[in-house]
Amino acid sequence: MSQSNWIFPAEWEQQEGVLLCFPHNGNDWPGKYEAIQWAFVEFIKKVASVETVFLVVANEKLKDKVQNMLETAHVNLKNVSFIIQKTNRSWMRDSGPIIVKNGTNRKGLNFNFNGWAKYSNYKLDKHVPQKVTEALNIPLEQVLYKGKPVVLEGGALEVNGKGTLITTEECLLHPNIQVRNAGFNKSDYEAIFKEYLGVTHVIWLGNGVEGDDTHGHIDDLARFVNENTILTVVEDNPEDANYKPLQDNLKRLKEATLENGKHPNVVSLPMPKRLDFDGIRLPASYANFLIINKTVLVPTFNDANDRVALNIIADCFPDREIIGISATDFIWGFGTLHCLSQQIPK
Repeated sequence: MSQSNWIFPAEWEQQEGVLLCFPHNGNDWPGKYEAIQWAFVEFIKKVASVETVFLVVANEKLKDKVQNMLETAHVNLKNVSFIIQKTNRSWMRDSGPIIVKNGTNRKGLNFNFNGWAKYSNYKLDKHVPQKVTEALNIPLEQVLYKGKPVVLEGGALEVNGKGTLITTEECLLHPNIQVRNAGFNKSDYEAIFKEYLGVTHVIWLGNGVEGDDTHGHIDDLARFVNENTILTVVEDNPEDANYKPLQDNLKRLKEATLENGKHPNVVSLPMPKRLDFDGIRLPASYANFLIINKTVLVPTFNDANDRVALNIIADCFPDREIIGISATDFIWGFGTLHCLSQQIPK
């Protein structure tokens, strides 16, 4: 397979903007839809204060409503660019295009979102990559392997922009739960990462957090904060279901090497206390932060560990402002800030 010069840039590299999609499907947040809309306005406001928000809205009627809400909240509307496209859901990390760069050239990759191989109502979401790349005026490439479409979500991929990617075996290699690409093994995925994302080295973690609807997305587990430092969540209660898998991931990271052959610096991030709603455990994690120009937006959960997590993340990003955003309503949809967004590299 040809070694491509296209690179998936790290999230901390300069961004043109962030792709978001205003929630219009109340079924994703049963009983919390009103609260979610205002929480989302606050999220948009924080991003729009430093860069462009490319905001997908279902139709003109919703656009008018959202504009009024943004005005009420004093959002910088000059930094909001609307894209009209009906979607099934708002999880742009997974249904949106992944933007890669080759020098100053950019293109979008369409990784054929299929509802995390779990839900059948994703047909509208399949149009998001095309619509977004048209708005950005860049080409879109369908990701293929051995002539067949590849299914991957952005939430499963974490990169340092220098050649190393972290992902999980639970998400990509489980033989019978939420199988994205039947029959694929590690070398198949590594070939795809190399060709499309410029990745030469892959660190495989084991399992994700309990309650994760996506079955093991990396962006709830371990995140690069610079080229050689990885933040990873650990659970300190040995009785908790997350304790063992997160200890295993920590061990794997400490033994791993980067593309340059060196071990990464590994920094531990606590987990919030167990969060249940309506009898369901929610996958609350501080690792689901979003890095934008000048700022890092961190989900918080009205938890004593909020402050601890914010301080650890602040130490990792001395040149950026660290802002906590309450995510107790967001997480009822099984994801928070990172899951809802996709950065657009400059």
